[in-house]
Amino acid sequence: MDDLSHVSVEALFRDMSEQLDLQWVAGHKGGHRTLSSETIQKPTLALIGHLNFVHPNRVQVLGCAEMDYLRNLPDPELKDAIDHLFSTELAAIIISNGETVPAALNDNAERTETPLFTSSLASPVLMSYLGHYLTQRLAEATSIHGVFLEVLGTGVLIKGNAGVGKSELALELITRGHRLVADDVVELKHVAPKTLEGCCPALIRDFLEVRGLGILNIRYLFGETSVKRQKNLKLIVELVHPHEVGETGLNRLDMVASTVPILGVDIPKVRIPVAAGRNLAVLVEVAVRNHILKSRGINPVEQFIKRQQAAIDGNS
Repeated sequence: MDDLSHVSVEALFRDMSEQLDLQWVAGHKGGHRTLSSETIQKPTLALIGHLNFVHPNRVQVLGCAEMDYLRNLPDPELKDAIDHLFSTELAAIIISNGETVPAALNDNAERTETPLFTSSLASPVLMSYLGHYLTQRLAEATSIHGVFLEVLGTGVLIKGNAGVGKSELALELITRGHRLVADDVVELKHVAPKTLEGCCPALIRDFLEVRGLGILNIRYLFGETSVKRQKNLKLIVELVHPHEVGETGLNRLDMVASTVPILGVDIPKVRIPVAAGRNLAVLVEVAVRNHILKSRGINPVEQFIKRQQAAIDGNS
């Protein structure tokens, strides 16, 4: 299995060859080369000698402009331009738009064992697909314990000690129309500066384990709309027993709101005490609605404090 921070050229071809209509035409011995940056290069300047625009461990895309430039060069200058392109170790080169591969480019790819592909897609489309794929594959990642759901369109991770009722709460939320992403193990990827994307390991996808009922297939029980492959994490709801927070730990105004840093991203967290007779599903839904309001700049606590202060000032 490829490292989460690196992906081999061979794996890229295996995963994307059909979608990108890739043909591997030369440099087959270089399939082990790894990509360590999600940046996709269009090295027009590199072809004319600006080597600082060609970076190792990246995919280089040659589109119509680059191929037109190469075709119009005399043989000696063509050789020099291609030598410039191969002067640093590239991960792979893709010729887009179904362009014909120049013999000199093919020979250099074989000589340097640099994977050379062709694609019928236009270079902007090709680079868009590749950029998304590499961003996903090369993102910093971690795994975390809990139940991950989509509640009211928001990615919510339910955490808590064993036996606190996470799975039962998740099951009730699913029956209320919300969607399961992952149970027990949640894989998180840092896909953007302030965005964590969560998904479920393939082995346990669609399954939810509930004490007393065993392992349930949520997709089969509740239908296709009850599950979701991935979702951005926006809120953590931690279920706690009242004695874990104590009397001084309960903030009646804000349900003990805080943040948790995960992969350098601060995720808002709400702690909800578990007690007999409390409808936790409703509390989670309201916590999500409250989070959405806060993200829009509407803070009920601040509104209440301002109203209270205004009443005090009026009385005085």
